[in-house]
Amino acid sequence: MPLEVRTAGSQDISALKQLMLSYIVDFYESPRPSDSKLDTLISELLLTEKGIQFVAEQDGSLVGFATLYFSFSTTRADKVTIMNDLFVAEQARGTEAATALFSACEAYTRTHGYAAMLWETAADNHRAQSFYEKMGSRPGSFITYSKETANR
Repeated sequence: MPLEVRTAGSQDISALKQLMLSYIVDFYESPRPSDSKLDTLISELLLTEKGIQFVAEQDGSLVGFATLYFSFSTTRADKVTIMNDLFVAEQARGTEAATALFSACEAYTRTHGYAAMLWETAADNHRAQSFYEKMGSRPGSFITYSKETANR
């Protein structure tokens, strides 16, 4: 069965949640979020008002997902998408899943009139960096900072 990339729907919630946990806990070694926080995030994205998720499905199973958030860029004086996540399960890496998810994000950005698609990856995620460069991207000139809040 061929790979299908599509907008996530309510039928995907359980499998998508498992993929997101693999991404958060296993891949990035971040603390496991509470089920209620993850459920709220997925529910918000299903509304497609603040962002959207795409899923890659092969042989009836989800093998990857990508998340776009909708924002603005002051320096562009225009709206942008932020590809916050692009994750493919280990067994599907090296297939066309990552390319198809990235392409879906690019197409959404372009067809919905956004000025640019922005994203970041971990400094030590060389595989992702190589993939993004293969997709015609180059590292930006900005350095990303973050500071956790007490609300975590």
